[in-house]
Amino acid sequence: MTTAFHLAQFNAARLRAPLTDPTMAGFVAGLDTINALADASPGFVWRLAEGPDGDATTVRPLDPDVIVTMSVWESIEALRAFSYQSTHLDYLRRRREWFRPIAPASLVLWWIPAGRLPTVEQGCERLARVAAGPSPEAFTFRQTYPAPELTART
Repeated sequence: MTTAFHLAQFNAARLRAPLTDPTMAGFVAGLDTINALADASPGFVWRLAEGPDGDATTVRPLDPDVIVTMSVWESIEALRAFSYQSTHLDYLRRRREWFRPIAPASLVLWWIPAGRLPTVEQGCERLARVAAGPSPEAFTFRQTYPAPELTART
């Protein structure tokens, strides 16, 4: 599927303990599996992988105990299928074991031109924006917005 826009996703999670703590072992053990699943999922475009282990767990722009994920997908449907209709859901259901609630928002979605990649700074800014309420510039699965329409230049 070729579209003019792709969906950017940014998620923040406050750790209950350091990643080296035994209580986090289940989460850490699943990182490679879930990242490989994302990489192979239909509609997947890109994910943030700046750490030495090929993940983003060392990227901490919000707080030392908050980890982030960021990815790009061809569509909302592709991201939703990965999130809720794959093995990822098993880990999502266990999130309270590993993470404390983060307020006022922990997930944000937004449209970006195909071929561009979002920055961590943009993710942080969009997360702050969605906390004030969903909009076409920052939304969640509960309130989605369609991709912008291309306007012809005259």
